[in-house]
Amino acid sequence: MQTTTIVYICIAVLISALVAIFHYYYKTKKRTKKLVLFSFLRFLSVFALLLLIINPKFKQTSYYTEKPILTIAVDNSSSITELGYDTKVNDIVTTLKNSQELNDKFEIDSYTFSSTLQESDTIDFSGVQTNISKALKDLNKLYKNAIAPTILITDGNQTYGNDYQFISSKIKQPIFPVIAGDTTTFVDVKIDQLNANKYAYLKNKFPVEVIATYTGNETVQTNLVLTADGKRVASQALTFSPTDNSKVVNLNISATKIGVQTLRATLTPLNEEKNTQNNSRYFAVEVIDQKVKIALVSDIIHPDLGAIKKSLESNELRGVDILKPNEASGKLNDYQLIILYQPTTKFQEVYDNIQRLEKNTFTITGTQTDWNFLNDVQSSFRKDDLAETEEVQGQLNSNYTNFLIENIDFTDYPPLENAFGDVEFNVAHEIILTQIISGVSTNSALLATYSEDSKRAAILAGENIWKWRANSFLSQENFIEFDTFLGKLVQYLASNKKRERLTVGYESFYYGNREIQLTAQYFNPSYEFDSNANLTAIIKNTETDETTTYPMLLNAGFYTVDLNNLPPASYTFTVRAEGKNISKSGSFKILEFDIEKQFLNADTPRLQSIATKTDGKAFHIDDNPEKLINSLLNDQRFKTIEKSNEKVVSLIDWKYLLAFIALLLALEWFSRKYYGLI
Repeated sequence: MQTTTIVYICIAVLISALVAIFHYYYKTKKRTKKLVLFSFLRFLSVFALLLLIINPKFKQTSYYTEKPILTIAVDNSSSITELGYDTKVNDIVTTLKNSQELNDKFEIDSYTFSSTLQESDTIDFSGVQTNISKALKDLNKLYKNAIAPTILITDGNQTYGNDYQFISSKIKQPIFPVIAGDTTTFVDVKIDQLNANKYAYLKNKFPVEVIATYTGNETVQTNLVLTADGKRVASQALTFSPTDNSKVVNLNISATKIGVQTLRATLTPLNEEKNTQNNSRYFAVEVIDQKVKIALVSDIIHPDLGAIKKSLESNELRGVDILKPNEASGKLNDYQLIILYQPTTKFQEVYDNIQRLEKNTFTITGTQTDWNFLNDVQSSFRKDDLAETEEVQGQLNSNYTNFLIENIDFTDYPPLENAFGDVEFNVAHEIILTQIISGVSTNSALLATYSEDSKRAAILAGENIWKWRANSFLSQENFIEFDTFLGKLVQYLASNKKRERLTVGYESFYYGNREIQLTAQYFNPSYEFDSNANLTAIIKNTETDETTTYPMLLNAGFYTVDLNNLPPASYTFTVRAEGKNISKSGSFKILEFDIEKQFLNADTPRLQSIATKTDGKAFHIDDNPEKLINSLLNDQRFKTIEKSNEKVVSLIDWKYLLAFIALLLALEWFSRKYYGLI
């Protein structure tokens, strides 16, 4: 309790005493013993009221014990079943959970993981991907302030994500891997990795890179064969030895017809091989006969230029040339879209040619934009040319209808910089991103599209878009989110196709281990998104003629259908708006590939490495579980901790004091009434 509070309480005592004395003794001629009782009651009631006004605070301390947490993370991918260890994994999990000694010492939390980490007791080994690195990172975030050793039950075979043995410096908790897999080395040749472009051009050759590896103690020979539609298109003999156990093979294949070309790379199996499923791999290339060419015109050097070029060219269907205004003027007819970066008076001839050729444009403005020139050279939008600058963030308009946009939270992206003021449009437009300035949402456009006659155009009112692409990598560990968004915008701008009420998003081919999903948007006759539409997807397997109808569900501004249960084959589909004469058709292929079947044994070295680096210890699933249990019980790092919880309590929160005051006043009143003083 503070000194000032004690002083106030002393003053309250004095005031209460003076009030009681003044009321019962001042100018009182006859002083009886009853006055002592009345004055005491008055003193207590006044003092209690003054205490409520002073409201002193008291510290209340409670003590409790906290047991360390034991997390059991179980690999739920299908590779555990392929290696034949699913029963043993279930057995050891049951043993650990039912151990009374472990339950007495630890709070046990159970998780399963494949591509993501989930809090679950259900183990069905159905995962088609394994990301051990992400599972460990998520556990580290969940228990960063706790004592929480982790039992990691897995074969150690990670199919994507960062290498988990190199994230050990970021993990605070010791890891105890339980290795679920054979440690014996078998003779094996396999296609470790296959690299091919997603697109190729008709009558050109496209490169295919195959990385083949060998495990064994003898020199062996095999053949690498590439086939398309059952016909051999390329082959090469390979020789492996214990010292020369990896080959990188580069082949060039001719693109002979437009469409999706499915190919298969196969290594001839060895006689002693145990697993031949990793000897072959399907892949596909979409053959096209043209490429979207984009001119990025700028008179300044800026990081945005490189970021835009890299982002757009991440899709091989697009090519971007960075040009000076004087270089671009005579070449504009070679491009489907012109990106105008921070236009100035040097762009005069470029704008003249754009108007003459009726080219689609994407204007990006910033702190070096000449708005007086821009207001004069075109009439679609304008903005006052002010010297001040401001930082603006974006907020996605979920009602945008021109093309499908994923639900990206742009409020987490860094702000862009632009000249102060709002862009005013003189033509019909649709806003993709509105502005947020100093945390306040506005209706002003940060990014918008508009059309004039047959031309499509867009404007982004801000520079430093490179920060958005960098932020996408920092949050997602890849550029996909930003590149997909910018790619869809440019795809819309580079096309002059008539607007459609039903649009469908899909890939021409999918790998069997990836997410397979169709997305659609449906608009009413006024081209407003219709959230009450009834869309169905009719999927037909062209190899078996089996047809299945799926309802499409509304999810974050899209109608979606999950097709992960479809087997590898060629499919056609029709998305139909029920009750309307509107539908959209297409086709796709699902390529056969199960990465979880590519492994022969457990990745013991990596699991032992992460155990050592985190001060844990590795065990094999065939070991007696008591070894692991005793190791955890005897580890002095994992102790129950007594903690205190200190809480500051205000006197005004004590409700009984109010009742006490009421009781004192009532008692004083009734006493005085009883003795005839009232």
